[in-house]
Amino acid sequence: MANVDWKGVFPAATTQFRDDESLDLAATEQSFDNLINDGVHGLIVLGTCGENNSLTPDEKLKVISAAKRVANGRVPVLSGVSEFTTRSACLYAQKAEEIGLDGLMVLPAMVYKANRREILAHYTSVAQSTALPIMVYNNPVTYKIDVTIDMMAELAHIPNIQAIKESTEDTRRITDLYNEFADRFTIFCGVDDIALESIMLGTTGWISGLTSAFPRESVALFKLAQEGRFAEALEIYRWFMPLLHLDTIPTLVQCIKLCEEICGRGSEMVRPPRLKLIGEERDHVIKVTEKALETRPDLSKYNLD
Repeated sequence: MANVDWKGVFPAATTQFRDDESLDLAATEQSFDNLINDGVHGLIVLGTCGENNSLTPDEKLKVISAAKRVANGRVPVLSGVSEFTTRSACLYAQKAEEIGLDGLMVLPAMVYKANRREILAHYTSVAQSTALPIMVYNNPVTYKIDVTIDMMAELAHIPNIQAIKESTEDTRRITDLYNEFADRFTIFCGVDDIALESIMLGTTGWISGLTSAFPRESVALFKLAQEGRFAEALEIYRWFMPLLHLDTIPTLVQCIKLCEEICGRGSEMVRPPRLKLIGEERDHVIKVTEKALETRPDLSKYNLD
């Protein structure tokens, strides 16, 4: 199986809820369409920012069906696979394949901190349950499991394990992956506030939370960096950084959704156990978002066409 041609900025899209916590599918569809119209190169739905584990199984299928319908072939659509058991993850992967998604971003099984043998068995089972290409989501900071270089070496013989979302927050891992595997895996940066460094080190994509609020700036940053125009990319990156830091804290979903609301791109409503931000944390997000809007870079000067 040839490697997937996934590259560019893939927002970790949010799922929209009404004030009564019910799924707002129409608003979710609109947010997907807005992102595609603003130039993103793919969509990740039902990841962390999509509040995967806060949705019912039926709601998950509605969201991924909507994403497939809205994208209509314009960009690839991947779904997070975030289940409590390996069996459930395999069944979900099969449903996603039936719906016609372009790929899966697979997390370790939730809640239980598996050991090496169990982690490898989980990824192997999910990959073997579907023909869809799979991205391994490695986020030991949040999920307390590190899919290491030597573990990826054991998974490399599975043809449809095609990509890695690298979220260790250690940029050295990117170079280690390329040194070990060359172009066997497509590697994405998964941490917003090391995005520029990661692109400079060779990642072909960036899965970003803050792109949901500022998609055009995200796409511009990526394009400039890919073209080696690092001085110009750095101008945008420095402007962006106070916002990008919001992607690396426990309340990242609430922060990003509040940014979306301030920018007129969605609602800050989340489902419990998450709660909307209050107090100093809320004030901080409002402050950095409003400052970003006031000082927004003029992208026309970069000649990005």
